[in-house]
Amino acid sequence: MTNKKNTYDDSAIQVLEGLEAVRKRPGMYIGSTDARGLHHLVYEIVDNAVDEALAGFGKEVDVTIHADNSITVRDFGRGMPTGMHASGIPTIEVILTVLHAGGKFTQDTYKTSGGLHGVGSSVVNALSSWMVAHVVRDGEAFEERFENGGHPVGTLKDLGPTKEHDGTTISFKPDPTIFQTTKFNYDTLAERLRESAFLLKGVKFILNDERTQRHDEFLFEDGIQSFVAYLNEGKDTLSDIMYFEGERDGIQVEFAAQYNDGYSENTISFVNNVRTGDGGSHEVGMRSALTKAFNDYARKVKLLKEHAKNLDGSDVREGLSAVLSVHIPEELLQFEGQTKGKLGTPQARAAVDAVIYEQLSFYLMEQGETAQMLVRKALKAREAREAARKAREASRSGKRKKKAEGLLSGKLTPAQSKNPAKNELYLVEGDSAGGSAKQGRDRKFQAILPLRGKVLNTQKAKLEEITKNEEINTIIYTVGAGVGADFKVEDSNYDKIIIMTDADTDGAHIQILLLTFFYRYMRPLIEAGKVYIALPPLYKLQKGSGAKTKVAYAWTDEELAAETKAFGKGFTLQRFKGLGEMNADQLWETTMNPETRTLIRVRIDDAALAERRVTTLMGDKVAPRREWIEKNVKFTMADDGSILETKTDNHRVESVGVELINQQTKKGE
Repeated sequence: MTNKKNTYDDSAIQVLEGLEAVRKRPGMYIGSTDARGLHHLVYEIVDNAVDEALAGFGKEVDVTIHADNSITVRDFGRGMPTGMHASGIPTIEVILTVLHAGGKFTQDTYKTSGGLHGVGSSVVNALSSWMVAHVVRDGEAFEERFENGGHPVGTLKDLGPTKEHDGTTISFKPDPTIFQTTKFNYDTLAERLRESAFLLKGVKFILNDERTQRHDEFLFEDGIQSFVAYLNEGKDTLSDIMYFEGERDGIQVEFAAQYNDGYSENTISFVNNVRTGDGGSHEVGMRSALTKAFNDYARKVKLLKEHAKNLDGSDVREGLSAVLSVHIPEELLQFEGQTKGKLGTPQARAAVDAVIYEQLSFYLMEQGETAQMLVRKALKAREAREAARKAREASRSGKRKKKAEGLLSGKLTPAQSKNPAKNELYLVEGDSAGGSAKQGRDRKFQAILPLRGKVLNTQKAKLEEITKNEEINTIIYTVGAGVGADFKVEDSNYDKIIIMTDADTDGAHIQILLLTFFYRYMRPLIEAGKVYIALPPLYKLQKGSGAKTKVAYAWTDEELAAETKAFGKGFTLQRFKGLGEMNADQLWETTMNPETRTLIRVRIDDAALAERRVTTLMGDKVAPRREWIEKNVKFTMADDGSILETKTDNHRVESVGVELINQQTKKGE
């Protein structure tokens, strides 16, 4: 995997085109200008350090968040080339100011690389107020500074001999005129560095935060096997961790997996140490290998009869936590899309399939007792999937349809439109709020489903309990797209599913219970961006009467303070304790009108972290939940010991798992 004979000097840097339009269209290069895009800047620089470690140079990467929210990333590799480039300017300047300039276009420098053709450093420079590159190469130090989007300040400085270790240190401060926020989240960076440490066994990643004095070090000698153990923390596992590795046609494959007693699959894949959140050809090969190996084994041991249908891939993967990491030579590497989310390399499918199938087939024959238990689990999964499929088909006709209609009778207020691409479903807390929502809605495209009482915690419940629960069944029938492995997002009756609850702890609890259900059993809805949370206001301010009446709403205490100042004296203030206190007109105006409402789109930015958060907070293990609460939630206590108030440390948890609800949308989004 490493080759220290690779050359990395000034001649290895190739320039393909000039750096243009990055500041004008940053989303083309980093995906967005919100918090995700901000953190992507750090990932690009870290990826360069990772490439050095992959090539066999350097065993440590240090990341520091400074008090002013600037960032420093230091590696201990060879250091950037410090001579003059063929174009007549210092090579460091070429690397940091020219798009598509890098040492990753030929195998002479990096056999495999995570950077998208080496554009990372220059894009980060273009989107920064300033950047400083400090390079130590062969015992001599060099430095160059850039400002205002990548403009050199002077030229490369030769600082002379030094006792510093060879390597590259990049410091930069994101440009606040480009990004919606320039405040880095510690936990977001920590999770990414932990992930890199899992993938690069033996390489230490250090994170320091000068703002809070937090510090973490990540080093995993067992690599992705440790990653799988991390994914399954808090779960009851059914097997040891399987680990397979091999190479086919120059593509290196690493795979680790372990089964738990849950019902969902959690597979995370990487290409050249870059997360492929949208999967791709390597995941196709992995799933094909798993399905073939289990079916072949099941037939050999007669758990599948001669004429019985094969197990489906989803049956085999139920309860599977897996990490797939492949390394692909640059000349074969193809990503679909600018942000490297999906692998397109066709050769990866065959390589992964061959490596995993061969070694998994041997494992199953060697581990007979465990293998037969896993096959029986898959057979039970097939039974549940078939039952769900038959129920879904029957719900469209005959007795089952009558049962579904009876289940929804008196609950669902449907929309007039039959167009799923336009319709919205509001899941509303309580009958009283449901009544106001029914009156205030736009009946053409908005449907209302009131929820009575607390929703079942589907993280703790067994599958048979879930399918028997009336509230959950009502949601399943209303959405109309199946459940679990049988769920098909394209069959959903609604384009938006909007959770609307009171702005209190009970409402928050209902939200997370519903999100847990959607995450576990209708996850494609979240991945497709179809699940939202409505934000009703907390306050109403009113002043004057008749034609001179002035009304404003506030969603936070900060907004209330601003509106109070704007209104002056003589206004009335109403605090909404729940949705039921709002009349139909108010609910429409503030929370349901696409032109004026504020919705929060639920999304999953980090699959591993989402899985851990749901397992920790909603599972049946008390100790890890208590530990998380003690670490992240502050309580205000009354004299009698009762809890007056709870506050979440948003700086630490604002960006985790299915709590990643930071895409606020207005004006009908």
